[in-house]
Amino acid sequence: MPELRPTFVDSHCHLDYPGLVAEAEAVVARAGEAGVATLLTIATRLTSLPAVLDLARRHPNVWVASGVHPHQAAEEAGSCDPAPFIANAADPKVVAIGECGLDYFYDKSPREVQRASFEAQLEAARATSLPFIVHTRDADADTLDVLEAAATQEPLQGVIHCYSTSPEMGHRAVALGLHLGLGGILTFKRSDELRATVRDLPRDRILLETDSPFLAPLPYRGKRNEPAYIPHVAAVLAELWGTGTDEVARVTTDNFFRLFKKAARP
Repeated sequence: MPELRPTFVDSHCHLDYPGLVAEAEAVVARAGEAGVATLLTIATRLTSLPAVLDLARRHPNVWVASGVHPHQAAEEAGSCDPAPFIANAADPKVVAIGECGLDYFYDKSPREVQRASFEAQLEAARATSLPFIVHTRDADADTLDVLEAAATQEPLQGVIHCYSTSPEMGHRAVALGLHLGLGGILTFKRSDELRATVRDLPRDRILLETDSPFLAPLPYRGKRNEPAYIPHVAAVLAELWGTGTDEVARVTTDNFFRLFKKAARP
C-alpha cells in the first residue's frame, strides 16, 4: 500500500493577483503536487469578486473570501456597508468575509474609512455566521479595540491573517477566540520573537498560509510566493512543536475546517 502523504491547507492566498493569475491552473496543480489540498483565495475588492469566483469554480478545492482590503476601502463603493458582503456570502464558494482591517503603515485609505469598512465587514460576518479574516499592520491597538468591541455583541470567529506582530497581539487575539495565520515570515532569520511566541500559543488556533504571491518562505525569500510552498512553513512549525510535519498538517487542517465550516473537506 502506498504511503499516505500529509495534506495541507493554504488559508490565505491571492490567485487573482499578477504573478499568479496568468498561470492559475498550474499554480493550483503545483499546490496539489506539494500536498496542499485546499486553498482559500481572497477577493480584496467587491469589484474583483466575480473574477475570483470564476477562478474558484474551476477547482473544487479552491474557496473564496469576499472582502475589501483597507488599502481599497476608500475606492470601493459599498465598502462601509455590510449589505454587499452579506449578499456575496450567499454564493456557495464564499466561505468567509475579508480580508478587512486596518493598515497604518501605508495609509492608502483614510483611517476613519478603514475603520468604517472594517466594522461593516465584521457586521456582515455576524449576520451571515461566516468567519472573518483580519489584516492589521502598524495598527494593533486600534485593531484590538474594534475586535474587542465586536466581541461584546457575540463570540468572534475569525483569523488574524499573516500574524507577525507583538506577543500581546497574539495572546489577546487568542483570548478573543480568534485564530492566527502563519506564513513565510515564520521562517525568516529575524523572526526569533515570533517563533518564541508561536511555540507557546494553543495549537488549535494555528493556521498555515502563504499570502502568495507575497512573503515567500525560506529558501524562496525574495521570489514570488505560491501555495505549493506551505510545507516550508509547516517544517518550521514542526520544529517549534517538536513534532513531524504530518502532525502539523493534521492539526492545522482540522483547525481550518473547524473555523471555515462552509468549505467542503476533500
